[in-house]
Amino acid sequence: MLKIWEKKLLKPPGFLEKTSKAVSVRINQVIPEKVHQTITATVKGIVKTSLFSIDYMPKNPPLVGISLAMRDHKAEELISLYKKLAAAEGAGAGAGGILLGLADFPILIGIKMKLLFELAHIYGYSTQDYRERLYILHVFQLAFSSQTKKQALFQTIVQWPETARSLPPAESYVKHINWQQLQQEYRDTIDFRKMLQLVPGIGAVVGAWANYGLLDELGRVGMNCYRLRSLQETRSNHNNETLE
Repeated sequence: MLKIWEKKLLKPPGFLEKTSKAVSVRINQVIPEKVHQTITATVKGIVKTSLFSIDYMPKNPPLVGISLAMRDHKAEELISLYKKLAAAEGAGAGAGGILLGLADFPILIGIKMKLLFELAHIYGYSTQDYRERLYILHVFQLAFSSQTKKQALFQTIVQWPETARSLPPAESYVKHINWQQLQQEYRDTIDFRKMLQLVPGIGAVVGAWANYGLLDELGRVGMNCYRLRSLQETRSNHNNETLE
């Protein structure tokens, strides 16, 4: 199952994806630099808040002593809840026209980050550790980056134990995040669906559809990343016990 997901995740970009990316690049070239800076600041502010504050941390501690199958079941329930929450928010924003549609942008990022924090605790990882929050950032980027960027991001996630050991302190790591690239990749991935949300008459329906789909995509990526990590750790522990 994980192999099928990995193959689908990393498949080369098709004609539609290449065309969409080319259009997005052209659009980005004509958008004033001030607008790019404003959007980058918005994304940076929300992501930094989620990564380096306690605002997004779940109240319940990480789950321990349960099977991977039970974790998967709880993750499915959580993703279903967040998809409904995002759909309701998207419908309201879509019905409210352009201003509410634009306001939906930061709200939706917050919902997505909250989902990933909850998933981390379901799979037994404490978000009090800043390295776990950086892992969440990589999962977020994996879900909402172009195909050309996914391979490198996926390798970082697969090799996370090695990556985590080499991470600098949280305060200095944040300086190395390419915020412009992060927000542009994210926007390019969701632009088409979210632009339709601003169309009068269909905004509410499209807003609900777009947000539901985006949370489903993120949930699948997050769930599979944590499943892969859990299985890798189980195999590693088993091998260590065998050697002993």
